[in-house]
Amino acid sequence: MRVLVVEDEKLLAHTITEGLRQESLAVDVVHDGQAALDRLNVNAYDVVVLDRDLPVVHGDEVCRRVLESGRDTRVLMLTAAGTVDDRVAGLSLGADDYLPKPFAFTELLARIRALGRRARPASPPVLKRAGISLDTGRREVFRDGRYISLSRKEFAVLEELLRAGGDVVTMEELLERAWDENIDPFTNVARVTVMTLRRKLGEPPVILTAPGSGYQIK
Repeated sequence: MRVLVVEDEKLLAHTITEGLRQESLAVDVVHDGQAALDRLNVNAYDVVVLDRDLPVVHGDEVCRRVLESGRDTRVLMLTAAGTVDDRVAGLSLGADDYLPKPFAFTELLARIRALGRRARPASPPVLKRAGISLDTGRREVFRDGRYISLSRKEFAVLEELLRAGGDVVTMEELLERAWDENIDPFTNVARVTVMTLRRKLGEPPVILTAPGSGYQIK
C-alpha cells in the first residue's frame, strides 16, 4: 500500500511516517497543500492522510481535487477540531474517513488499512498461492506450514506478488507499491529483495521471472 501523509506539524508528520513504514507501507510525506497536489499529479496513492488546516492550499481544496480526479485514492482527514459539525463538514467535502487529533496510532493504522482495502479490488485478509499463506493482519507468512521470517520489504514484495493472482508484476510496479518516492528508479534493490525472498521461501522455487517484464507466482 502506498500512502501520502500531508501534515504541516513536522514532528507529527515524521512520527506518522516512520510508524507506517515500520508496518511495511510505502510512505511519502509533504507539509503543505500545494506540495500534496504536486505529488498527487505524479504518483498513484491508495490513501492520503490529510491534515485539514494546511498552509498554501487548504486541506479542503486538496480533498476536492482528489475527488474530482476520479482516482480510487481514499482520503483520511485529520483535524484538531473534533465537533460533530466539523466531522460532517469534512465528510461532506468527499473525505472517506475523519480522525480528530489527538489520536492513537493503532487506530490511525487500522483506518488506513481499511481505506486501502477499499482503494483496491477486494482481496481476502489471508492470501494463499503455491503453498504460501500470507496473513496481512498478523504480518505472518507460512509455506507448507513452515513459518517464514521476512523483513518488511520482503513481506511487502511478497504481498504484491500474491495480490496479483498469478499475473506478472513489473519491476516498476514493485518499486511503486513497496517503496516510496525517494527510491532510485535505476536501483537493483527490488531484484535483491526478490532474490533473498526466493532463498527464504526455499525449494522448489515459486517466484518466477518473466523475462523483460517482472515476476509472478503461478
